[in-house]
Amino acid sequence: MTEAGDSGASGTARSDAVRRHDPAARGFASDNYAGAHPEILAALALANGGHQTAYGEDAYTRHLQEVFRSHLGPRAEVFPVFNGTGANVVALQAMTERWGAVICAESAHINVDEGGAPERVGGLKLLGVPTEHGKLTPALIDREAYGWEDEHRAQPQVVSITQTTELGSCYTPEEIRAVCDHAHERGMTVHLDGSRIANAAASLGEPLRAFTTDAGVDTLSFGGTKNGLLFGECVVVLNPDAVRAMKHLRKLSMQLASKMRFVSVQFEALLSGDLWRRSAAHANAMAQRLAAGVREVPGVEIVHPVEANAVFARLPRDAAERLQKRHRFYFWDEEAGIVRWMCAFDTTAADVDAFTAALAEEMHRR
Repeated sequence: MTEAGDSGASGTARSDAVRRHDPAARGFASDNYAGAHPEILAALALANGGHQTAYGEDAYTRHLQEVFRSHLGPRAEVFPVFNGTGANVVALQAMTERWGAVICAESAHINVDEGGAPERVGGLKLLGVPTEHGKLTPALIDREAYGWEDEHRAQPQVVSITQTTELGSCYTPEEIRAVCDHAHERGMTVHLDGSRIANAAASLGEPLRAFTTDAGVDTLSFGGTKNGLLFGECVVVLNPDAVRAMKHLRKLSMQLASKMRFVSVQFEALLSGDLWRRSAAHANAMAQRLAAGVREVPGVEIVHPVEANAVFARLPRDAAERLQKRHRFYFWDEEAGIVRWMCAFDTTAADVDAFTAALAEEMHRR
C-alpha cells in the first residue's frame, strides 16, 4: 500500500491531505502569513528524490557557500537554521561570553518578540535602548556601552541592529558603518538581524554587501521566510574572528537540520538570480501604495516612515476593531492606538485597494 505523499509503482505522487483554507484570502497582519513563492516550491521539488548526505554535507549546502559569497564577499560562511529566533540566538551565543551583554533597540525583535530566548537559551543579557523609529546611533549605544571593568555589570560585547527595523525604517550604509566603527572602537562586535534584509536592499537600491560586509557588520542573521521561503534562515559569519564554535552552538541550540538540503536549495533559488529583490521590491511597492491610500483617509495618521513593506498607523480603536473583522492585522501599541499593516511578496494592488476602501468605510461610520 502507498502511504500519503509517497509514489507507488506507477511513480505518481498521491496525498490524502485536504485544502483547508481559501488560497485567495490575504491579510495585512504579517508577511509570515504568505505562502511559499512558486519558484521556491519548484526548487524544493528539484532537490527531492534520491539520497543526500544529512546534516549539511549535501551538494546543495556546499554550493550555498558560493551563492552567499557572491553577495557578501569571499570570507562569508553560511550556517542554515530553522528560523529567525534560532539564527539570532546561535549568532549571539557565538559572539558573547557567559558574562556578556548585547546592546539593542528596545523595540528589537530579540528584546520583544522572542520569548526571552536570547537570555534564557543564549545565556546573555540584553541592554535595550529607547530609539526613534527603531534605529540605534553611536550616541544611543553609549547609553549602555560602559562598565567593562565592573564585575557587577554584564559586559557589553555586542551591538545588535535590525535591518529593516521593527518599526519599518531602513539604516543607510553610512549609518551602519557609523554604528560598526563606534562598536569596534569600544571592543564590541556587531550583529545584524536581517529578517527583512531583502526589503532593505530593495528600498535602498543597494547590493546586500553595501550595508553588511562593506559597512563592518561581523555576523548576520539572513532572513528568507518573510520573503517567500517555506521555512529556513541562515547565520552568515562575515568576520570569522568575531565568533566561536558556530557548528557546535547550532547543534546545541537545536537548529541543525538533518535534511538541510531543503533549507539550502530555497536560498539558492532566492539568491542565485533576482528572486530575492523582485519579491522584496514588490512587497515594498505595495506598502507604498497602501500608505498613499491611507493618507487619503481622514482621521488616520501614519506614525513611522514607510521605507520597506510595513505601514504603522494610528486610528480610533473602534474603527480598527471593526476593520480587523474584515482584514486581519495586529495592534502594535494598543494604548496609543497604533496598528501595523504588512505587505508580502504576493500582496496585490487589488488587495491594497480593497483594504483602503474598507478602512475609509469604517472611519466614515464613526
